Amino acid sequence: MHHYQKAVHLLVFLILVSLTVHFQYNPFTPLTTDVATIDVSKVKDDLYQEIKQKSVTYNEAAQDAYIDRVWKKTPGRNGLEVDVDESYEQMKKKGIFDESLLVYDEIPPKITLRKLPPAPIYRGHPDKEMVALLINVSWGEEHLPKILEVLNDHHVQATFFIEGKWAKRHSQFVKMIDEQGHVIGNHAYNHPDMARISNQAITDQLSQTNDIIKGIIGKTPQWFAPPSGSFSDDVVQIATHLKMETILWTVDTIDWKNPSVSVMINRVMGKIHPGATILMHPTPSVAKGLDQLIVDIKAEGYKIGTIEQLLSEGR
Repeated sequence: MHHYQKAVHLLVFLILVSLTVHFQYNPFTPLTTDVATIDVSKVKDDLYQEIKQKSVTYNEAAQDAYIDRVWKKTPGRNGLEVDVDESYEQMKKKGIFDESLLVYDEIPPKITLRKLPPAPIYRGHPDKEMVALLINVSWGEEHLPKILEVLNDHHVQATFFIEGKWAKRHSQFVKMIDEQGHVIGNHAYNHPDMARISNQAITDQLSQTNDIIKGIIGKTPQWFAPPSGSFSDDVVQIATHLKMETILWTVDTIDWKNPSVSVMINRVMGKIHPGATILMHPTPSVAKGLDQLIVDIKAEGYKIGTIEQLLSEGR
């Protein structure tokens, strides 16, 4: 009898140990059955199902980068896909479908700009409601403080393509441009006709300028704007070898002819388009008219970004 009682006690003890190991109750941990119940109820919700069904009509496929017959290298664009769960969370308070509360994920394209063969770039994606200001600098430093002030006042970042020879003489401006968040590109060393010089001279013009700019701001340019827009296939190939894209423009202020502010602004606004690249220099016309030009561009619904932002696949 004594041995029987010991056996029973041992069995009870083992059962209690087993229960303790397999079920440690924590009052602060929600039971998984509650979460499962919530998920099931969400999926069964008519609103959730409506969002799921309608999401297909709002999704947009990503667009690959491509080489246009006229505009050459053209960036791709991210696609859009409705996040059904997040959209449901946004709408469940109202209890009705509201397309303004849809939440999207951006889906990148398979072919990006960097995967395309060497070619010049003139513009951003033709559906992107953004433009970029391209400011080529090899003179006109007396107008830069005003231009930088206006850009800062409007919280606009531009892209400055800087000549190497000029950068050596005006390193303080190069630093200032960089510190204010603008992108700095390569504009060759001493403004040659790039299409008419040897391949070795092309390499020297680009490499020397990159070295100077890197020595000033610690960053090597990724973008190259050929002086006067003159280039050849060799120029583009060599720039690519040096890990730079060759940038041209689609809208020209022609500010070097010193037009009146109204003429310059009308010239730009008459040709502006989604993905536009707007060429300018540190001239009196730009110093006087940039403020109004930025106001007018934004009034047309365009954002103003750097060349990096314009050419990205982001919406």
